[in-house]
Amino acid sequence: MQTVQIREASVEDIQQILDIYNHYIQHTVITFDVEAYSYEQMSNKISLLQKDYPVLVAHQDDHIVGYAYASAWKTKTAYKHSAETTIYIHPDYHGKGIGLRLYNALLTSLPLFEIVNAIACITVPNDGSIRLHEKLGFFKIGKFDKVGFKHAQWIDVEYWQKQV
Repeated sequence: MQTVQIREASVEDIQQILDIYNHYIQHTVITFDVEAYSYEQMSNKISLLQKDYPVLVAHQDDHIVGYAYASAWKTKTAYKHSAETTIYIHPDYHGKGIGLRLYNALLTSLPLFEIVNAIACITVPNDGSIRLHEKLGFFKIGKFDKVGFKHAQWIDVEYWQKQV
């Protein structure tokens, strides 16, 4: 078995990225999307993101085990040096240190895109994600109560920030 490698996402990765994301849409409240993405939607999303931000994948052999990306935090020009960070790990690969390595790679790449602040939005409760962000040096900035409604429940979110 090959070790996990991290690289920029490519067109060949889209289907596996889509499968990971659709799992989270259908089975969790981690994302506020409620309808599964199509291949075209995911392809367009990644293509648009890669114009201005890093989109990374962690892979083992030919299998994508996670992906992470940065995106615009807000659309106004003055916010251009801050980015929202996102990470999804294939459910079979949780707890293996892949998230820490992948997220670290993403954070390391942000200054190349003139990003100064990484901002994470975490649905809570989510102890695993909070531990990951703490390990990476993020600090909790604030909490919003009942800002999402999915799977018949209200969902709170916390914002976490790190200067990179």
